[in-house]
Amino acid sequence: MPRKKQKNIVNNTVEEINPAKLEWLYTTMYKIRRFEETMLEQTFKGNAMGVTHPSDGQEAVPVGICAHLTDKDWIGSTHRGHGHCIAKGLEINRMMAEIMGRATGQCHGKGGSMHIADFSKGMLGANAIVGASIPLAVGAALTSKYRGTEKESIGVAFFGDGATSQGILHESMNLASIWKLPVIFACENNGYAEATPSWYAVSTDDIASRAEGYGMPGLQVDGMDVFAVYEAAGEAINRARSGEGPMFLELKTYRYHGHFHADDPKKYRKQEEEDYYKNRDCLKLFEKRVTKNGLIKGERLKEIREMIEEEIVDATEFALSSPMPDKKELYKDVYVNYSNSVLGLR
Repeated sequence: MPRKKQKNIVNNTVEEINPAKLEWLYTTMYKIRRFEETMLEQTFKGNAMGVTHPSDGQEAVPVGICAHLTDKDWIGSTHRGHGHCIAKGLEINRMMAEIMGRATGQCHGKGGSMHIADFSKGMLGANAIVGASIPLAVGAALTSKYRGTEKESIGVAFFGDGATSQGILHESMNLASIWKLPVIFACENNGYAEATPSWYAVSTDDIASRAEGYGMPGLQVDGMDVFAVYEAAGEAINRARSGEGPMFLELKTYRYHGHFHADDPKKYRKQEEEDYYKNRDCLKLFEKRVTKNGLIKGERLKEIREMIEEEIVDATEFALSSPMPDKKELYKDVYVNYSNSVLGLR
C-alpha cells in the first residue's frame, strides 16, 4: 500500500464547499470552543461532577470529519469527547447538564463528562478507557458490512496518540483490513499522552505510517486546518462507503489546556510551543481563508459568534437550574430487572 503524504489544501477545496456547509463548519467549531471554555469555568466553580478533559484547540478534527457523516454513521469517542459529541449533533443543553450531574442530562446525570452517549445520533459514547472505543466503531462497521449498508452507515474510531501503542488498536486495524470494513481510524495526535510527549513514547513521528503494515492507506493531516481535515476525511469516507475498506488518518493537532482541568501543561510544555499552535488556531485560519476568498463576510462570522454565545449562556443556565437525579434513580439503567426493589440487589 503506497504511503500518502500530508495534505496541502488549496483555495479550490474551500470554494467547493457550499455556503451552508461552510457556516456549519465555523458554527460548530466555535460552539465546541465556547462549550469547552465554559465547561472549564463551571468545573473550577465546583459545578461539574468529576474530572473534565477539555478539547479546545482540537476543534477542526471532529468538525472536519463529522461534516461528512449522518445520524446513521457511528463514532467511538475518547475521554476528551465533548467536541465529538457536538460535531455529531448532540444538544449542548443536555451535555452541560450531564457534566453537572443533573437529571436533565444526556444520560440523566449518571455518565458525566467521560460517558456521554446518544445512539440516535450515532454517538457510541465517550470512553474513559484509552482506546476502548476503537473496537466499538469497528463493530459498528462490521454490522454495516454484514447488513450491506456501508453506503449509508460507516464507523469512525477517534483516539489519541497515547492509544496508538495499545494492542486493541492493532487487533482492530488487522481485522478491519482483512474484512475490508467501512471504518476510519482517526488518530488525534495532540503531541501528548497526558504529560508524556509522543516523540518520547511512540516509535515513529509518523504514526500514520503504521497503517501500511495492515494493508490500508495512512495519511498524515494538518489537524489545525479544518479544510485539510475535511478533504482527507472525505477521501477516507468515500473509500469506506464504496466498499474499499478502512483508512488511517493521523491528525496533527494541539490541546490548549492541560490533560484535565487541574493539570498545568506548563510543567511539561514550552511557551514557544503553545504560541506556535495558537498562532495557527483553527478558527483564525478559517476566518482568514473565507474572508480573503469572499466566501463569508466578517460581519456574518460575528453574528455566528454572538448566536453561539447566547446558546452557551442558555445551556449553562439550563444545567444550573436543573434538578439533581432522585435517589430512586440510583439502580435504574444498571440491570434490566431487579429481584429486590429496595436494595436493587439480585
